Amino acid sequence: MSYEFRQLIAGQWCEARSGGSWNVLNPATEECVCTVPFGAGEDCHRAIDAADQAQPAWAKKTAYERAAILKSAADLMRARAPELGGYTTLESGKPLAQGVGEWTVAADLFEWFAEEGKRAYGRVIPSRNPAKRALVLKQSVGVVGIITAWNFPVYNVARAGAAALAAGCAVVIRPSEYTPLSAMLIANLLVEAGAPAGVVNLVSGDPVSMGQAMLDHPKCRKIHFTGSQRVGKVLMDGASKTVTRLSLELGGNAPVIIFPDVDVAAVAASAVTAKFRNCGQVCIAPQRFLVHASIAEEFVERAARAIGTLTLGNGLDPGTNVGPMINAVQRERLASLVKDEPGSVVIGGHQPERAGYFYEPTLIIDVSAETSALYNQEIFGPVLPVATFDDAGQAIAYVNAGEFGLAAYVWTNDLKTAIRTYEALDYGMIGVNEWTPQATEVPFAGMKSSGIGREAGSEGLEEYLETKLVAIGGC
Repeated sequence: MSYEFRQLIAGQWCEARSGGSWNVLNPATEECVCTVPFGAGEDCHRAIDAADQAQPAWAKKTAYERAAILKSAADLMRARAPELGGYTTLESGKPLAQGVGEWTVAADLFEWFAEEGKRAYGRVIPSRNPAKRALVLKQSVGVVGIITAWNFPVYNVARAGAAALAAGCAVVIRPSEYTPLSAMLIANLLVEAGAPAGVVNLVSGDPVSMGQAMLDHPKCRKIHFTGSQRVGKVLMDGASKTVTRLSLELGGNAPVIIFPDVDVAAVAASAVTAKFRNCGQVCIAPQRFLVHASIAEEFVERAARAIGTLTLGNGLDPGTNVGPMINAVQRERLASLVKDEPGSVVIGGHQPERAGYFYEPTLIIDVSAETSALYNQEIFGPVLPVATFDDAGQAIAYVNAGEFGLAAYVWTNDLKTAIRTYEALDYGMIGVNEWTPQATEVPFAGMKSSGIGREAGSEGLEEYLETKLVAIGGC
């Protein structure tokens, strides 16, 4: 298939108004994959204007009409997932199976919200006054700006975009400059599926001026952002001046508490698989491990053995199960954390001498859960740090002390221990004896500094709806 890798504004594929461009690099080779437009705030303003023009007609379509387009897009994603996944691997570096998998999950999201949009129910409330009727209606928020991160360039766009479109919102998508191709492909498929001109817009360019344009434009009623806490706080400051609604997914530093009654061999093996998915660049990836002291030695031994079997390489190579990091900046930040860590490196800890932004899968022990920067900052890379604990209350206190509150993991075969622990943890998503608490049909939820709002599930649709009361008198 032939696809457009340009901006999409008012149904037209176009270059940046300034004529600027950006080379998208393959992080496994550092070679240019594609050159795309690189615009600025004026492009985003134009896109919001286009979305505002298309918004009324899109909102007036029935949920069934919108669903037909979203389901058609989902069908295209599933049919072409092997091809589309190749593009995602080229720009993000992740193994091909993971790139393809993102597209199948995106299809699930578009199909789910196509159906969930039909269930944006209002209600009739019995009135105290027999001559009065009270109705509650659910209507679209309006134009939504979507700013997404590079680590899941398909999933991040689909999670917000499918919900917003199903709710009747026109959208302006601004993907990461490091991984714009996947978002452009989503826009291509939505156009092919029949999305009217202006309902789906995509701009590529300077993050600061485009984010400011979304804040400044009075017709951009909501901004969804996936990314860093620093940028999230900038958006919150800006939104306070314009009263723009926000959904913020600001990452996490997911703790893992492993109690002594587990099958250590099985947990260690599965932990390595979960930890090094997408080279550790996953906001809900198990980041910091608290292992009961009585089983720590065995856990480390088995985890190191599993790490030793991983193959680091180009995501397009069949044997690769750990790809590169996204860019040199992220790799150097990780290398600095490892270098300054007083704990002991068991395996890994080096940057291979080869092209690409690679860093060896690494295991570090004797890490302090209280003072280690590696333990208390979001790692977002292929490093598994292990600290130990003796008391459950101590472990819970360690992991609740930080600013993050996205995902956490508990491993135990004792039901009472599981209940007491997950109820005490200040995290929005908790996996008990599993590594994938998220799913299309359940809320993706953060607490504390990990964000505002909910994505996926029925809660994800609600984020893009306004609640309106209609009171009718004299009935």
